[in-house]
Amino acid sequence: MKILNLYAGIGGNRKLWGTEHEITAIENVPEIAKIYQDFFPKDKVIIADAHQYLLDHYKEFDFIWSSPPCPTHSRFNFLSNEQEGKTMKYPDMTLYQEIIFLKHWFKGKWCVENVVSYYDPLIPPTLSSNHYFWTNFLFRPLENRVRGIKRKDEEDYKREEILGIDLSKYKFSTKRERRKVINNCCEPEIGLHILLESKKELGKLF
Repeated sequence: MKILNLYAGIGGNRKLWGTEHEITAIENVPEIAKIYQDFFPKDKVIIADAHQYLLDHYKEFDFIWSSPPCPTHSRFNFLSNEQEGKTMKYPDMTLYQEIIFLKHWFKGKWCVENVVSYYDPLIPPTLSSNHYFWTNFLFRPLENRVRGIKRKDEEDYKREEILGIDLSKYKFSTKRERRKVINNCCEPEIGLHILLESKKELGKLF
């Protein structure tokens, strides 16, 4: 099965997908792409603009996972911006551009993942693991195992432990950067669950 993993980060969603698939991961930050490649040496990792890569290469894959940038949609960032007087930003419509594009042009199975937004979503998603998921197949929602873990310095390692991700050998400029990397990870269990549900609907054995 040929899989495209867009905005791959360090590969939280991909962690339990195994090694039997042909996976191409797109990440635009070289340091993050290096960690992904260390974790998944058999995957093809490309440092590029994921949004443009999707447009140029979508026909080459059987399953596409996309996790577009989430900060401008986040309830947390919306509240902190409002309270702290930060400069407000328009929601990044990359999210909905990709959902609409995949829905109308991609022949395989696809999943777009993002945070729960501060506004009513423009296209109805499925809520699972405290995140929004848009797919062209049905799947049973799962609970979020890290939902109750606070985002404080002393809890970073606990989140890594629960997600099964070890960043101890990597250097980050600040604790905030390390926290951002781990918080951007989709839970491995939901990543596997959605992939298996997409296969089930395809009715194929890959």
